[in-house]
Amino acid sequence: MHRKAILQWAAAHIEKADLSSALRSKALRELERYFSGSCSCRMDVPLPGTAFQRLVWRSLIRVPFGHTITYGELATRIGHPRAARAVGTALRKNPLPILVPCHRVVPASGGIGEYVGGTPRKRWLLQFERTGR
Repeated sequence: MHRKAILQWAAAHIEKADLSSALRSKALRELERYFSGSCSCRMDVPLPGTAFQRLVWRSLIRVPFGHTITYGELATRIGHPRAARAVGTALRKNPLPILVPCHRVVPASGGIGEYVGGTPRKRWLLQFERTGR
């Protein structure tokens, strides 16, 4: 997996998302900044989704670069401690992968878990955030 391939995949995902052209442009700029290492990636903008999905995504945006959180911890953080599976479902609907960093969510049992972009991309992103390469 290479940085360029992941950037292209994420950009294509953003292009397909149901977003205004202004939000799409902002997301693409933030994506470029993410890979340059200068992105705070705080996409505090209205995203399409249910109230629960948006609650999950807003909380997830606060997980720092290079850190992970479990599905259960994220569920507890949003006030729904028994909703770990629902959190996973919300993450699968994430319109801005990488910027809304669903790759940072891992299972409590260990391992890497699933990812909308596939396990190899998730593994690469977590490694990139830990090491910068």
